Amino acid sequence: MKIIPVNKVNLFQDQDCLQSTDAYPPKADLPRDASIRRILIIKWGGMGDVVISTAIMQDICNAFPHAEIHLNAMPPWQSLFEHDSRFKKVWTVDLRKQERGILGMLRWLSVVRKNQYDLIVDLQTNDRSRLLLILLKWMGAAPQYLLGNRPLYPYYLRHHLEDQVDIHAFVMMRRMLAAVAIPANTGHPVIYSDPQSTHEAQSLLETYALQAKRFAVFLCGSHAAGLTKRWGIDHYAQLSPLLLEKGVQKIVLVGGNDELKECESIAARHPDIIVNLCGKTTLLQLPTLFKNAKLIIANDTGTAHLAAASETPMLVICGPTNPLRVKPIGQHVIAIQAEIECKNCYQKACDHHSCMLGLTPDKLLSYVDLLK
Repeated sequence: MKIIPVNKVNLFQDQDCLQSTDAYPPKADLPRDASIRRILIIKWGGMGDVVISTAIMQDICNAFPHAEIHLNAMPPWQSLFEHDSRFKKVWTVDLRKQERGILGMLRWLSVVRKNQYDLIVDLQTNDRSRLLLILLKWMGAAPQYLLGNRPLYPYYLRHHLEDQVDIHAFVMMRRMLAAVAIPANTGHPVIYSDPQSTHEAQSLLETYALQAKRFAVFLCGSHAAGLTKRWGIDHYAQLSPLLLEKGVQKIVLVGGNDELKECESIAARHPDIIVNLCGKTTLLQLPTLFKNAKLIIANDTGTAHLAAASETPMLVICGPTNPLRVKPIGQHVIAIQAEIECKNCYQKACDHHSCMLGLTPDKLLSYVDLLK
């Protein structure tokens, strides 16, 4: 079975040209002076989408160093930004669950009107965010400058977007920045941990005798609704002792409640070398663990995007999802996928799971040597 490695070169083949005004000339001149006093960045999405966007958020913050920047996120991910000095305010409205109806929309509009933003950057750009911004515009409360990922109404600043099926969200957001001549220099996620979380993570390293750059991290689960994205208990268990040949002394399993049984089963196979931390860490403890690891092996899961912020070499295993669209960003990340006819099916259930079964541990091991 042929395996396709996807790395920085063939995933972001237009990254370099994004910096070229010949390839993507700016569509509008966004002022960088004191007229932009307060900026709102909108990003809802799942954890992976939010974490990818933190690189774009960093570029926006760099472009407006004197502006007060607010972030509108969904409640589950507010904790990711609790100690992030880039944002003066992080606020949420639960438009997906508890405040899904008209009352939630009205509260969202009220908060935006009250803060009187000079620039709104919509990194979500879906039907709901567009509807809210259209209502804001009709109310006469929208700022002069509205920027979105797609060249659609009501965005005042529009940009070039080719009809590409396999375009990564990161590339699309970088083109948005290019439309207003904002330099896109940040190539990996940017997450800030607090001192307490960092101290707690260091304590975990000491408790389990995890020496820096001598252990590997497995992100072997996925959301319960995405079981076809899992490489499998047997594969991860078989890979564990093979990594000892690569200078790895221990394996650390990380995950949430949806992965508890998966991690317990893997850890039971090699209790002498596997440390099971599934369900025992907080989100802001993870960056310290990832940074100290020698390498990371992951399924296509939101936590893999968080791991990309550490710049630790990472191998991501893709099967039913397209690595051209879902790969975590960064030069240190490689995604692999079996070259079979039904790849990228995005199915929630499968009776043969060939895309994962064909990626055996011995085949995967050869790609570990490519990680840098």
